[in-house]
Amino acid sequence: MDMGLPHRKQGTGSTHHTAPAPTSQPPTPHPPSAPSAPLPPPPTAPPGGSGSIPAPRGMEAGSAGPPPMPPSAPQAGPPLADWLRLPRPEAAPGIWRCGYKQRPPEDPERTPARQLVSGALISFLMGWLLWSLLWNGYLGSYWRWPLLAVMPESWREREADNTLYLFATYLYSGAILLGLAIFFGRIGRWDELARRVWARVKGDRGPQSGGFVPDEMAAAGPQQAPVPPPHLDPVQWPELRAGGAGEAAERLAQELLTGRMTDVDHARIDRAWQAVRARPQRLEAFVESVLAQGAAACGHPSGARDLPVRAARHDLPLRQVRIGRAADSERNPHEYRGAGIALDPSLLGTSALAVGPPGTGKTSKLARPVVESLCLQALAGQTAVIAVSPAGSHFVPDDSFDLVVRLGHPGSSHDLDLYGGTTDPDEAAGMLAEALVGDLVAALPGGDSRRAATSLAQLIGPFAVVHGRFPAVPELRELLDGAPGALDALREALRADGRQAQLRELDAFERQSGRAGDVAALLADRIALLDRPAFADFFLPEGSPSAEGRRPFSLRALEHPLRVRIDLPERGHAEASRILARLILAQFTECAVARGDQSLFACLVLDDAAQTITPQALRGLQRLRSVHAGVLLTLRALDDVPEPLRGPLLGAVGCRMVCAGVTPWDAERFAEVWGTEWVQTRTVTNRQLVSDEPVTRVLHAVRRLATGKHVTAESVTVRSEQRERWSASDLANELQPEHAVLSVTTVRGERTPPILTKLGE
Repeated sequence: MDMGLPHRKQGTGSTHHTAPAPTSQPPTPHPPSAPSAPLPPPPTAPPGGSGSIPAPRGMEAGSAGPPPMPPSAPQAGPPLADWLRLPRPEAAPGIWRCGYKQRPPEDPERTPARQLVSGALISFLMGWLLWSLLWNGYLGSYWRWPLLAVMPESWREREADNTLYLFATYLYSGAILLGLAIFFGRIGRWDELARRVWARVKGDRGPQSGGFVPDEMAAAGPQQAPVPPPHLDPVQWPELRAGGAGEAAERLAQELLTGRMTDVDHARIDRAWQAVRARPQRLEAFVESVLAQGAAACGHPSGARDLPVRAARHDLPLRQVRIGRAADSERNPHEYRGAGIALDPSLLGTSALAVGPPGTGKTSKLARPVVESLCLQALAGQTAVIAVSPAGSHFVPDDSFDLVVRLGHPGSSHDLDLYGGTTDPDEAAGMLAEALVGDLVAALPGGDSRRAATSLAQLIGPFAVVHGRFPAVPELRELLDGAPGALDALREALRADGRQAQLRELDAFERQSGRAGDVAALLADRIALLDRPAFADFFLPEGSPSAEGRRPFSLRALEHPLRVRIDLPERGHAEASRILARLILAQFTECAVARGDQSLFACLVLDDAAQTITPQALRGLQRLRSVHAGVLLTLRALDDVPEPLRGPLLGAVGCRMVCAGVTPWDAERFAEVWGTEWVQTRTVTNRQLVSDEPVTRVLHAVRRLATGKHVTAESVTVRSEQRERWSASDLANELQPEHAVLSVTTVRGERTPPILTKLGE
């Protein structure tokens, strides 16, 4: 277990401790979050009401219950303070850094423990036998000649009664014994054995245990991390004191030491302080807010200060979430063996792809921890997260989000903006064309969706000019079908307004209709999948008469720390679900790039991204790294991606993970991406010795008679050659259940080799 924060369940305004999720070791205790006064409304809201953040159910202020009974006796110090003081040294990308200890350098000459013990025991027995023979006189008394040569004659008289003689004899014997011990100790390497035994007694397993987290703090009883100097102690908020907010630092330190602050509060206030440093004019307002509200200052617009349930281990100061532990295996790089494996925005910013059959942990041990971490970071004002999953999966509870969009469900309180909140017809047409026919670009004229986007723009633009809004799904279907009444009415309205440019667009669309290569019919067939009774109350554009009382969510709200989950109607409308998934991916890439404020990390988690990868989507993924955004995709198999795009997809994402149970042809793709490395191979050759010497032949015959084998000579050849880091056969056949092989890349370009990881540890 790690020193990340514990699994806990939070109710309305107070914390209720429950049994943690089953783990190999008990979780670290953490102070409960205290009830707080209602927080002020957000300073700004997304345009059009599309990004409003309602308070989650069960998190309204002022509904605090009775305080829970303490789970154990009071400890010597608040756990949050000890946790903040844990060392977080620099480490290789992907390593869980909370309390991490660097693995000692690998010793290629290290003797195995069994061989070391046996050698020490044999040398001890040999030394003891030699000393016994000397002491009992079986080897004569010559070993005493040096003593007798320097001993006075008077000492030799009455040897049994001469104290000096006895003293000199025992002293000389002790010196001989010490010499034998040193001689045989060097042969048996007793000093090395003693060092290893002492290290094991102290609990430090040295190179065998790898990098590890000292996560036994809770299990071993109350312990405190070393208290650093005040100017380095995170509990005392030294940054605030140095920046002129001493009163706020005193208040926050008191809140932390008395247990009224959570890790989310700490991260949120630290984020607010970074904003104050960028704009010093906000310092006075920041100090006033902290003095008035304490740990609840600078709150999230929803008023939530934590998630109701945590199923993973998080380190918010570093924004890491732990997903597993690297196996202590020779297949892993030396510094990763035994270390925790974690993800953070610096890795997710290069986008990630996980491939594995159902039940291998893609959702429960990767997507859920990542979404949970991003939701916590959103509460801290650091991230905007959009989680997309099939309806009914609910891999993260509803109460962890600000809003839940259930497409096709009559009880959904929010709608999805079909046009991504844009007012530009060409941009809206491009995103919609990508969603409708992006998976069919290989069969389209020109090999992409540009012609489809042009056809849509030729209808959406004139319609928006006449009606002041974009068309709803039924209206767009009528226009694409070429219904005479719809097109004629639109043309008459344009002529009445004198919109000649828009008339030319509409005329161009009509000229293309019915010709070879026309995509309007295909677009009409695809948009018909969204024109179903289940979606009658959805995808209504703003300004539509039927949209009164509906609140469409637009991905233009990514500039705000939102937590949004979108449920797709996978069960009854599979093809429509794929269209909507492509639409959300296209809108996310466009809106993330178009953000004016890119200080927030924006992330889209798309659970089950089958049939959503298109050439345009790959181009969008490559642009996200430079705009502080990323996408996490999960796939059952690479067969869900068109054959020409499988290689480019693996090249476009920086973090790749393959789970146990993949097919050999999928494993071959990953093996090709991870490439080869130089390794040293040893070839041992045995050849039979044949001699013409009579004596040698007799000796060889005796040895053969005794051992039953021919006398041979062994030759060893060492050479360097290139081998695959992980072969397709290894990935497809040797991965154990709940294991995965992953590699990560940072936004700065640092890469790691593939790492064998046990998920969930």
